[in-house]
Amino acid sequence: MLELFSRDWWVVAVRGLVALLIGIVILVWPGLTARVLLILFGILFLVDGAFSVFDASQRYQRREQWWPRLLRGLFGITAGVVTFVWPSVTAVVLLYIVAIWAITTGTLEIVAAIQLRREITGEALLVAAGILSVLVGLLLLADPMRGALALAVLIGVYFVVLGILLVLLGFQMQRVAAR
Repeated sequence: MLELFSRDWWVVAVRGLVALLIGIVILVWPGLTARVLLILFGILFLVDGAFSVFDASQRYQRREQWWPRLLRGLFGITAGVVTFVWPSVTAVVLLYIVAIWAITTGTLEIVAAIQLRREITGEALLVAAGILSVLVGLLLLADPMRGALALAVLIGVYFVVLGILLVLLGFQMQRVAAR
């Protein structure tokens, strides 16, 4: 499993870079309209979902465990399509989409870290990314009526931290693959 996990390190790093860039954009322009935020999240969901489906297809071809990645990818793509098909969605609905996505992906990242704990050191980064995702998702569900600006800043910080954690994890995976 270690070889499989470290072979596709760049997928994790790219996911992290996309999340980091979107987080920075949100923090630089916290007053973005709901429509622009919607477009950014739609792009993130689609890119993240596509990379997860790609990863699942690679694992399937190698006869490795592929279905959790496929489910994660399909969930992300579905969230992205819904985001673009109904652009008039309100900020509250967008918030619920982001919260459910964060909880789902965070839970799957924690599960992956538990599966890898015997094979690598540093799986704590994946656990940290998963816990961060779940906590932010739960916080967004707990108080969805907060001001849009505060939520934009929270979401921006979340994506910056998540992006940094995933980029670090990707490069750690690359070091493992090089050994």
